[in-house]
Amino acid sequence: MAQAAECDVVIRAGWLVPADEDRTTITDAAIAVTGDRIVAVGTRKELAHWQAGRVIDLPGAALMPGFVDGHNHLFQALAKGLGEGQSIWPWLCNFMWPYAMEMSPSDARAAARLGAVEAARSGITTIVDNHYAPTDLDTTLAVADAIEDAGLRGAVARGILGRRSEVGVKRGQPEPLYRYDSSDELAITREAIAARPPGSRVEVWPGPVNLSYLDQDLMAASIDLARELGTKWHTHCSEGSKDPDTYLEFYGVRPVEWLAREGLLDARATLAHAIWLDDAELDAIAAAGAAVAHNPTSNAYLASGSMRLGDMLSRGITVALGTDGPSCGHRQDPFECMKQAISIQRLATLDPTALRASEALRLGTAHGGDYTGFDVGRLRVGALADIVAVDLSAAHTQPVHDPHSTLVNSAVASDVVLTMVAGSIVFADGQMQTLDEADVIAEANEAAHHLISRNPALAGVS
Repeated sequence: MAQAAECDVVIRAGWLVPADEDRTTITDAAIAVTGDRIVAVGTRKELAHWQAGRVIDLPGAALMPGFVDGHNHLFQALAKGLGEGQSIWPWLCNFMWPYAMEMSPSDARAAARLGAVEAARSGITTIVDNHYAPTDLDTTLAVADAIEDAGLRGAVARGILGRRSEVGVKRGQPEPLYRYDSSDELAITREAIAARPPGSRVEVWPGPVNLSYLDQDLMAASIDLARELGTKWHTHCSEGSKDPDTYLEFYGVRPVEWLAREGLLDARATLAHAIWLDDAELDAIAAAGAAVAHNPTSNAYLASGSMRLGDMLSRGITVALGTDGPSCGHRQDPFECMKQAISIQRLATLDPTALRASEALRLGTAHGGDYTGFDVGRLRVGALADIVAVDLSAAHTQPVHDPHSTLVNSAVASDVVLTMVAGSIVFADGQMQTLDEADVIAEANEAAHHLISRNPALAGVS
């Protein structure tokens, strides 16, 4: 008989899915947590000797790692339902950039709070938020505070634009979007990282907004800043079909090829979208140890294209999932993203084995941990206790033959009944445990009303 052991919390559930490479499923499962770490994982019988200050019984639920949202724009949360029916560049030019230019610091904070609440309710415990409206120091830190106040972890990749490049002029970017010169961009980012350095609950990273149109010198300087300060860096990469061709026209080289040639592509890179890449660029990403955020729902919504996911995974590239902002898909639903990832790959390849449920689940969890560098995404002893419980007792999730398939193909975000981050419960019993959700929603609705009243044209972009 095992000797008695003490812990803070034991959660018991019908199933536990660790998101390991062996597709392990534990039935009649339990997990023990002390402080911010997992201290035991196994069956209820195997953990019977653990004595906890709190025991949570969820017999109809599956326990899984918290989701990692590898690419988000929380400031977009006030624009849900707008911008419908446009491809990526018209959507940006006609809708998103005018919306971004209209955002005030208080709007951004309200949007981030709303987005963080939705994320927690959806089982997302870690967010990489690419924040580019507005990007003054106080607002950048306020967005990070909003994420942490909700109880979540992650990084705010502060959007860096500098001055408009020739590529930006040709692509129709509005001049007012560019508010700082390069030296100011780097100085503000440096100060934000100093306030929230590596190891913070919510870090700040350099976020040169888009590899395809950012000034090359500023892109290089942003990456150098990440290397100097020990952070990762984040950028949009070849999301639109015209991005590589335009870059090639101006610079005589493809975007990722340029990064690799200049020695800038590295393991600190987190590249969002990465759809329109050739074989050489995929090889360069793999060789550098860079990681990619796949945004299947957003890519489908904007008709941007289908990522070469199988080619990436076969090269050993780390691919996480991202929701890509509350107004580009209109929900931060990682379950939807997993299922969309499968459907898109199967349609693109006409191969029903192109991506399986267990693999999609790992994209949203284990790969996300590798992508961010945080010790999350797997339910294993010693890892941070980011744990989500998903109710599988309803008609749409019964019967449960394979929890991996049920979680990916049948469950939805509203099935999440518990979200734990670093050993602390942030969502349970249908309520946020960290914020007054009614106040957050009221604040966001008021901010959205005033924002649209300042620019009524945004309401007609749908």
